[in-house]
Amino acid sequence: MSSVLGVPLPAAWSVAPLKHVSSRLNRGSAPNYVDEGPVRAISQATNQAGGLDWSRTRFHNFSGDPTRLKGYLRPDDVLINSTGTGTLGRIGYFSKSPDGLPCMADSHVTVARAKPDELDARFSYYWLGSRPFQEYVYAALVVGATNQIELNRDRLGDAPIPLPPLKEQRRIADFLDAETARIDRMAAKRSRMQGLLQLKRERFIESTLGLERESKHHSLVPLKYLVADVTVGIVITPAKWYVESGGTPALRGTNVKPGSIDASELVHISAAGDTENAKSRLKTGDVVVVRTGQAGAAAVVPSDLDGSNCIDLIIVRPGMRVDPEYLEYVLNSDYSRARVSEHSVGSIQAHFNVGAMKEIPIPSLPVSEQKQIVTRLRTEVGSLDLLKQKLARQNTLLAERRQALITAAVTGQFDVSTASGRNVTDGVNA
Repeated sequence: MSSVLGVPLPAAWSVAPLKHVSSRLNRGSAPNYVDEGPVRAISQATNQAGGLDWSRTRFHNFSGDPTRLKGYLRPDDVLINSTGTGTLGRIGYFSKSPDGLPCMADSHVTVARAKPDELDARFSYYWLGSRPFQEYVYAALVVGATNQIELNRDRLGDAPIPLPPLKEQRRIADFLDAETARIDRMAAKRSRMQGLLQLKRERFIESTLGLERESKHHSLVPLKYLVADVTVGIVITPAKWYVESGGTPALRGTNVKPGSIDASELVHISAAGDTENAKSRLKTGDVVVVRTGQAGAAAVVPSDLDGSNCIDLIIVRPGMRVDPEYLEYVLNSDYSRARVSEHSVGSIQAHFNVGAMKEIPIPSLPVSEQKQIVTRLRTEVGSLDLLKQKLARQNTLLAERRQALITAAVTGQFDVSTASGRNVTDGVNA
């Protein structure tokens, strides 16, 4: 009995190096990008987990016969992202472009073209995306370090691929086409439901907070007139205060998410740095707001981070007229995010400044009413969030079971001619 990457195979199956059953196995062409051109260039960004995202393609400036391009793509070519942590190893399948233009892979994408008399291209696509092969990619086929990793072409060529008889390859591919499409439809349905729940959540928050522009019960007042202070964390060369151990923990933008603070990767600054930057020292109940990146994300400082410092964050000290949790809900609402986006600057990363934060209009409500609103939001929004988490968990299970189905099928663990694949989605309702 043969095996592939430690997985036993049926007796009638064989194993071959990928290069022996491929007529082409090489990177694509370096594109000369233009706004409009005769050839579409498919990059790693185009090759997404859910399929080729044609909105991410760009055009290659070229005159002549496109079939002579090194990266020219033919129907049924398999695409392999070949550089960079997080994208390397992602597998795509090319059929045709949506507008009929010829296409090419760029120089960061490897084209694997199957020999049709030995290897079914769709079977190859599923094998290359299976769990055993994906684990093998990072264990044996990658060269380089950190984010500079890339797929080694020679090692990829020597990588093993299981080979059932060609007719069986086609049956397996047909089976997986049908079953993965069914699972994908289920996942898409849950994703749409998550989107609707998120929309309902935002609308409920906005109406409950009293953010309607024409409310008769309150006025909207710039934030600076309702809170005790709005300031900013350490901005100028914060790294000079960093220490490896001890010192004072300091929050950064990467630690702050809407409504929560992740304290798992805090940096620490020296006692001298904390003393010199005492104005950015945090207290329980302060609200920190991200300035750069996910600009506008806000969270209340919990008691276990009392006395910590912060780097390049806006600090809102609520004072006596604003409840911190109420303010957190307001700042994380669509209403506030729209204003943050409007006043953010920077073409690469959005950057939001203290002056703009001070001017955000928020409802002027009695603190007692703010607290009542927070209590209601905790209950109602909490229920919506639980539903969203349940749907997200179901999609995670569907993705895991989709992968398990692919792996089992391409390694012959069951006979696809008698299987339906439905057992892999037991417990998840359609």
